[in-house]
Amino acid sequence: MSAQQPDALPLPDYDQLPAGSVEHRIRPLRSGEVRQLLEYEQEHADRPQVEQILTARLDQLESGAEPSEGDPGAAGPDIPSDTPGSSPVSPASAAEPEEPLRHGKHEL
Repeated sequence: MSAQQPDALPLPDYDQLPAGSVEHRIRPLRSGEVRQLLEYEQEHADRPQVEQILTARLDQLESGAEPSEGDPGAAGPDIPSDTPGSSPVSPASAAEPEEPLRHGKHEL
């Protein structure tokens, strides 16, 4: 098996996808693409849950299942979109640290 670049994979940002998202994102892929992801997974992250999902989908496709319609690279909740503004949170706007109240100690 050869090392592959993440850019050459059929799913963009594959390395950042949580295991739960992989199952839905691979539905439109063909068996060769799923096999490519499985080989990449085995060589890199080696997540048992993801390997099981990929293997099961590969078995389905080889048993006659058809890829579903959809764009595996479309933005979804697992791939955050760019935010138009900046966050108002910063170290300058953070609350001052306080000593927590302890048992037997109170403020007057």
